[in-house]
Amino acid sequence: MIEIVDLYKSFSGQPVLQGLSLRVAKGKTLVILGGSGVGKSVLLKHIIGLLRPDSGHIYVDGQDMCCLRPWELRESRKKFGMLFQGSALFDSMTVGENVAFPLREHSRMREREIQARVKDLLAKVGLHGVEGKYASELSGGMRKRVGLARALILEPEIVLFDEPTTGLDPIMRDVINRLILSTQKRLALTFVIISHDVKSAFQLAHGIAFLYKGKIMIQGSPEEIRACRDPILQQFLAGSAEGPMTAAEMEA
Repeated sequence: MIEIVDLYKSFSGQPVLQGLSLRVAKGKTLVILGGSGVGKSVLLKHIIGLLRPDSGHIYVDGQDMCCLRPWELRESRKKFGMLFQGSALFDSMTVGENVAFPLREHSRMREREIQARVKDLLAKVGLHGVEGKYASELSGGMRKRVGLARALILEPEIVLFDEPTTGLDPIMRDVINRLILSTQKRLALTFVIISHDVKSAFQLAHGIAFLYKGKIMIQGSPEEIRACRDPILQQFLAGSAEGPMTAAEMEA
């Protein structure tokens, strides 16, 4: 579904992505693991076409996102849904208005149909009767679920997740992970999740890729990742400050 080939990106002379290559299978969940500041969010922005690489290619369903004209790029983005790290809900809109926003921007559905679809999707993510509430009235977990409903409302083929469990307590993290799992199984969508949450990665992923120093160091099944004896990867999985990766690199 997605293939990234030899991707390079620098900002003000500072390299972020350095020859990154990656494959994402259709209808599967790939988790991209890596420490803070290694370029995970930059990679997501390239996949959806918000950033252009210095060099390299990003193929989505066979189409090179790097070569599209602006109107082609806008059309291609309709294949994507996005769950942002902080959910990115509009404070001035109700839950129902937040979820309906993509439909009102990109479809010609009648208002009655929009409201019915919003209500149905909110119910599927475990939120009944919250259409009239505002983001400030919701818990962190509820905001994540609203964000997921908005990401799914246009029935995308691919959903991108930016640190979906950040800021959640262990119980709510498990709730969100179970919701992501059930949604992927029910809809058979392609999910790309960036995270530094090792436990969630092994709970969610069909495949895992480890991003380090601008490249994918290793990509494989969860079993293959666990079995890999690379000391840098094992240090990250263990969450240890002792090893070949310095504390500065882990926190960068």
